[in-house]
Amino acid sequence: MHAQIVLFDGFDPLDVVAPYEVLYAGGTASGGAVTVELVSAEGPRDVVSGTGGLVLRATAALDPARAGLVLVPGASGRVGQPGEVPDRDAGAGAGAGEWQQDEFIPVLLGRTLTTGLPALLAAAKDNPEVTLTAVCGGSLVLAMAGLLAGRHVTTHHMGLDMLDATGVHAVRARVVDDGDIVTGAGVTSGLDLGLYLLEREIGPRIAHAVEELFAYERRGTVWRPEGPVPAAL
Repeated sequence: MHAQIVLFDGFDPLDVVAPYEVLYAGGTASGGAVTVELVSAEGPRDVVSGTGGLVLRATAALDPARAGLVLVPGASGRVGQPGEVPDRDAGAGAGAGEWQQDEFIPVLLGRTLTTGLPALLAAAKDNPEVTLTAVCGGSLVLAMAGLLAGRHVTTHHMGLDMLDATGVHAVRARVVDDGDIVTGAGVTSGLDLGLYLLEREIGPRIAHAVEELFAYERRGTVWRPEGPVPAAL
């Protein structure tokens, strides 16, 4: 299984690094059954995060034809108002790296729509051998790109209303598995998402070995659109 983790200007570092380390360790524990790389819509380049100017390097362009996982992180910056829907035209005309530190998270997320990323993500979604995944505000990137209508998805609790506004069934859960769309909630849920993906795609013994290595136990129940609808509690 190959995982492509997408970088864009203003990304949240922990959304990227947490699942990267989990999946990388899963590759070691599985004897190479998992590989992971950092990619961008533009190809190899240094990408500046929204946290203190921290830079990570994308080593390749996002390849929607490659089987496996595509993971979209959220952004870090100033927090917008709860329920604020990012502007699709925010930052129009800005090129890679042409943005200011400490911008509002909704603006950073909206700016991804002015790049080549939405078309690449749409092509990945159309590939039956790809599972789209996201952490935190990455779900909003997919939703604003029109890729999640009618699907069950989670994101950071402050963004659940934004998901609803895009025609998505927002679920208040730490990890949501809707088949070829798997999403995680707040920023630290990247650990839980990565471990769940290892369990789902490679097996529970590999996921458990990585849990032990990281001294971290997954939190919450993975929500799936299965079983009876619960009564009010």
